[in-house]
Amino acid sequence: MDFWSLIAWFFWVFVFVAYLMVLFSILGDLFRDHTLNGWLKAVWIIFLIFVPFLTALIYLIARGRGMTERSMEQAKELRAQQDAYIRATAGGGSAADDIAKAKSLLDSGAISQAEFDALKAKALAG
Repeated sequence: MDFWSLIAWFFWVFVFVAYLMVLFSILGDLFRDHTLNGWLKAVWIIFLIFVPFLTALIYLIARGRGMTERSMEQAKELRAQQDAYIRATAGGGSAADDIAKAKSLLDSGAISQAEFDALKAKALAG
């Protein structure tokens, strides 16, 4: 195997992997699109099986903008879920914030002095 055969082999492996990435992106977009009915999804998949390169090219040209919009929408939803999770697990903030909240509860009469002391000790410990 000479040098140029090796280069050609790497090129074709790259093209194949790139094609697989495009194919899986199209399949993911098909199932993410809620406006497309099941029959049309089946038609796209059948064409992807029997005429894969041409179908992928047509799909990217015809539905590329919608594909981008659906991808961005999913990214926004995932980011919102991630932010909500971080806020939920991060707690209320610093120990000073927790003690201030507990003090306002004590002043309003919602908790007793013993409960305030317990909350204060917990905030200072954690």
